[in-house]
Amino acid sequence: MKIIIAGASAIGSHLARLLSRSNQDIVLIDEDADKLDDISSEYDLMTLNGIPSSIKTLRQADTDEADIFIAVTPDENVNITCCVMAHAMGARKTVAQIDNFEYIQTDNQPLIHRMGIDTLIYPEKLAADNIIKGLKLSWVRQRWDVHGGSLVMLGIKLRETCEILNQPLRDLCGPQDPYHVVAIKRGNDTIIPGGDDELRIFDIVYFMTTTNYIAYIRKIVGKEHYADVKNVIIMGGGKTAIRAAKAMPSFINVKIIESDQRRCEYLNEALNETKAMVIHGDGRDINLLKEENIKNTQGFVALTGDDEVNILACLSAKKLGVRKTIAMVDNSNYISMAESLDIGTIINKKLLAAGNIYQMMLDADVRNIGYLASVRADVAEFIAQRGSKVTRKKVYELGLPRGCTIGGLVRGHEGMLVSGGTQIEAGDNVVVICYDVDLKKIEKYFTN
Repeated sequence: MKIIIAGASAIGSHLARLLSRSNQDIVLIDEDADKLDDISSEYDLMTLNGIPSSIKTLRQADTDEADIFIAVTPDENVNITCCVMAHAMGARKTVAQIDNFEYIQTDNQPLIHRMGIDTLIYPEKLAADNIIKGLKLSWVRQRWDVHGGSLVMLGIKLRETCEILNQPLRDLCGPQDPYHVVAIKRGNDTIIPGGDDELRIFDIVYFMTTTNYIAYIRKIVGKEHYADVKNVIIMGGGKTAIRAAKAMPSFINVKIIESDQRRCEYLNEALNETKAMVIHGDGRDINLLKEENIKNTQGFVALTGDDEVNILACLSAKKLGVRKTIAMVDNSNYISMAESLDIGTIINKKLLAAGNIYQMMLDADVRNIGYLASVRADVAEFIAQRGSKVTRKKVYELGLPRGCTIGGLVRGHEGMLVSGGTQIEAGDNVVVICYDVDLKKIEKYFTN
């Protein structure tokens, strides 16, 4: 498959990381030669220094031979122009990153397709969806829903109150138990666990379970005392805040603190059909937070354009008693630092967008792909095809690569956990977690 990526910023570089392991024919285009040099020194791909929207540059990249053309520069207009031109040149599929919600509205999709753009990626909506998930379960760092929630993966930091510390997983996660541990973050290490591994205090642990056992997981990890989120303060009134406020469940009250007066006026107009309250001020102002009843606020979300401000604001909110904090962190180098400071849920919309695009490039039937930044692992939902390898052998006989585990599956509408003796059937929706393993190596198990 020939893949052309226009834009070597965060999304483009992360896509390069994902794709460079899969022996694809990849061309990365950018005007910044230094960015290209840095990426080419780490990843196996071709780079082209040029203007992505230039006809000359697109011809040099052999755009007419592209199976998929992806435009993820910081400029929405450049992305749209690139995709329109790439389609006209013969690219088989085009993907554009945009920052205008109007473009992804259903009524406008026929126009977008006629322009030659097959798929739009709107990172702000992806981030807002993850924020909502994080607020619905205040005691969970990260939540991953499979097949509409038939199966869930919960990332949880273990504290002293956890009941299942320092015991071999073989004694905790047998075939009849209602959960499996699929990944562990311990310090800077990622562990895809086996039966001899144990859970330790301060581990971030990823549990796979079914929705009816979420309350049970909450009990055994000792999080029953965490208050559910009913009131949330959002610091920063950007596009992600608007999308999150509009999608917020009715049982959660929202206050948005924005420092720019004119932006506040815009927010009031944009959110007039919601019950969100807009406040002009600085979300770092402790006195303002106290005035806005921070002591009775269960959730704090920092969405300014400054990663350091977001991290520090969440730390302040925690000191004021807020249990659930969520920080937007665009610089992936800051993610580990934010986790070490015990921030809570970290949202990186660029990684979310890259994972969303990556699933389009796998040959297998893949419903969802994400990147668990804290454990540096990929998670994907594969559909087992009839006659594929996973349907011919039991799980323990498959010979999956080291660093890869199957967390569970959905058959019909029923979520099921997977053990070594499980027989996967055609049509099963299977959740796979991979650490330092290319998903292209896994998809061959699910295809004919």
